[in-house]
Parts: sequence; structure tokens; C-alpha cells
Amino acid sequence: MPTELDLFGAAGDAPFSLLELLLNLAIGLVLALLVRWHFLRFGSTLSNRDELAGVLPFVLLTTVLIIMVVKSSLALSLGLVGALSIVRFRTPIKEPEELAYLFISIAMGLGLGANQVAATIAAGVFILASMTLIKQYSKRDAGKNLYLSVNLAQAGGGKSQLEAINEVIGRHVNSSDLRRFDERSGNLDATYLLDIDSTTVLSKLSDDLRASFPEIGVTFLDQNGMPGI
Repeated sequence: MPTELDLFGAAGDAPFSLLELLLNLAIGLVLALLVRWHFLRFGSTLSNRDELAGVLPFVLLTTVLIIMVVKSSLALSLGLVGALSIVRFRTPIKEPEELAYLFISIAMGLGLGANQVAATIAAGVFILASMTLIKQYSKRDAGKNLYLSVNLAQAGGGKSQLEAINEVIGRHVNSSDLRRFDERSGNLDATYLLDIDSTTVLSKLSDDLRASFPEIGVTFLDQNGMPGI
């Protein structure tokens, strides 16, 4: 005679299908590669891009496996609570965007593990498409932001040279923000965040800096980590 717990499905193990697991993992792999591509193409994080992009598929597929195994057994689900309490993640998340991509990977894994395949695919594609539209609209609305790194072997008077560099930069950009300034061993290193209308001004800015400081080194870096001039 079935007990009350049996009637509500709270006792015993639910049937586990290996074929179902493999199918969900295959779908998860496709979604994971889509999330990875989206992060590499549209992400604005400057550090650890390739490393995090390689981790995202592992996070999604592992979540699928955990949820599908745990949901088949009440004992395993209770044991998972104790097991996760001893897990500690030591790798720092430096950018909020990295956390967002980790969350969407986990959410997709949870959805597939719960056999909500259609809803997971539809919601995942919708979220990624929405993020793409928002990023594209923000770029058109706010112009373009680039990092400028300059290196100069100074003859003396680092402050006056920095002011001269600021003056040259100011003639070509909408605004500039000094993010880093180092002066050591006779060298001056500075990094700026520039707001420009288009990339056509980069050549003029680079030529103007080299004309004013023949020994200067100039490097442009965009928000996606791709080198400029």
C-alpha cells in the first residue's frame, strides 16, 4: 500500500534516462558555444576573456548533469546541500559582466536539467539577442571608447611632459580620462580612456603625438581587447 510520501513523489527515486541526459547535454553544448561566442564577440571585459569563455561551456554542461542526477533521487538532493556547503570559489570575478554570463550559463543548465528544453532555448536566445541589441544601441548612442597607452623616455620633468601629452590628446578627442600614470627609471607610462566620434581620428592623433614627441610609443586598445594603431 503506497504511503503518503509515495503519493506526493517525495520518497524513492524517479526514473533516470541516460538517453535523455545525452540529448540535454548535446543541446546544452550548442547553447554553451552560443554563449561563448556571444561573450567573445560582444563582451567588453578586458581581462581573462579567453579563460572565462573556455569555462562557460563547462559551467553549463556540469549544471545539466548535476540537476538531472540530483532530481532523480531525494537522498542525492539532500546530500547536495551539504556537499555544496564546503565548496569555496577562490577565483575573483573582476567585472559584473563576467558574473552575468556565468548566471546565464547556470540558468540554461538548470532549465535543461529540469527538461524545460523549449523554454530554455527560447529564453536563452531571447536574452542573448536582447543583450546584443542593447550593446549595439549603446555604442551608437555613446560614440566609441578606446584605451590609449603611451610610453615616453623622458628627458626630465615628467609632469610638464604629461601636461603636454594631455594638450595634444585634447585636440582630437571629445574627452579623455587618465587611468594610469607611472614614472620610473626615466620612462613615462600613461593610460587614457578616450571618447571619440569615430576611429578616423586615431591616425591624426597618433601622428600629432609622434610629431610632438618623436620617441613616444603609442598603442590603442578598444573595449573588446583588440589592438588599434
